Amino acid sequence: MDTWFTVEKIDAETYAISEYKHWEQTHCYLLIGDQRAVLIDTGLGVENIKKVVASLTDKEIQVITTHVHWDHIGGHKYFDHICVYEKEEKWLDGGFPIPLNIVKSNLLKEPCDYPKAFEVDNYRIFQGKPTEVCYDNDIIDLGGRRLQILHTPGHSPGHICLYEEGKGYLFTGDLIYKGTLDAFYPSTSPLEFMDSVIKIEKMAVSKILPAHYSLDVPSTFISKIANGFSELHAQGKLKQGNGIFKFEDFNIHI
Repeated sequence: MDTWFTVEKIDAETYAISEYKHWEQTHCYLLIGDQRAVLIDTGLGVENIKKVVASLTDKEIQVITTHVHWDHIGGHKYFDHICVYEKEEKWLDGGFPIPLNIVKSNLLKEPCDYPKAFEVDNYRIFQGKPTEVCYDNDIIDLGGRRLQILHTPGHSPGHICLYEEGKGYLFTGDLIYKGTLDAFYPSTSPLEFMDSVIKIEKMAVSKILPAHYSLDVPSTFISKIANGFSELHAQGKLKQGNGIFKFEDFNIHI
């Protein structure tokens, strides 16, 4: 377990818990407040992330889901308090839109040194009732820290970012990162993706905390991605099936 997750300290009360061994390099974030703690996403679920969280805080944990995709809800099974955006409540509660065989194919897409106890034949997509449903602009109070829910659809219908105004932190899920931004699935929307990036471009952001790949993402990166989407839109290319468009430090797959 100790060698599967990598823990990086963002500040005294904020940690990135990452799965760098896997090709998706998924990041989850632990935010510790005065009264309770929040875990943003739970990763692949191939190892017990709760053990890592317990080594960092003894406070009550609330899981907040940026979106209901397999690589962000895998560890939900280890926690009792789970929050999801209202548009994806049914996805979490028995209506996951991607077949298990496709998920396993994605999981094994590239060679990986998985934990010894992991058996792909036993891998299941987490499905369960959330204990809380959130909505756009909801505030989550941790005691001394406040998170704002921002509905940012496009990658999925109920995708959210979380904004901590007090620190200027923006937890972007799969909306902003250095890599290929996906809006080609039937459940995605390239136009909504563009609108969501433009929406968060207006926020006062000091630090971007993405769900995948490099943690070194400058706040100016939001405008670069917004410009990329706007350029494709102006050219009439922002339509599913048009392929992958390459930009500096990111791609857009539609």
